[in-house]
Amino acid sequence: MATKLILRWDIQPGAESDYFEFMVSEFIPALKRLGINEPGVWYTAYGDAEQILVSGTTETEEHMQFILRSKDWARLKNRLEQLVSNFSQKVMPASGGFQL
Repeated sequence: MATKLILRWDIQPGAESDYFEFMVSEFIPALKRLGINEPGVWYTAYGDAEQILVSGTTETEEHMQFILRSKDWARLKNRLEQLVSNFSQKVMPASGGFQL
């Protein structure tokens, strides 16, 4: 069954420039290399929610768990967590619509 990864966070104040460079040059390309399909990034412009929501899918839950247990994911997540706060991660069965 297709599985979706949902990540949420706030950008640390003062880290915006480094954050956006990291996202474009490292994070999104790395998600694709790891096997996370159709990565999407959303910015919260209004409301009481994390600033950023990122999602992507894999064909199976097993493949998602393999990615999330990998050293490459651990390094990528560690680098991200240096630039953000309030990080959260959720894995769920993928549906055809927008999921939170």
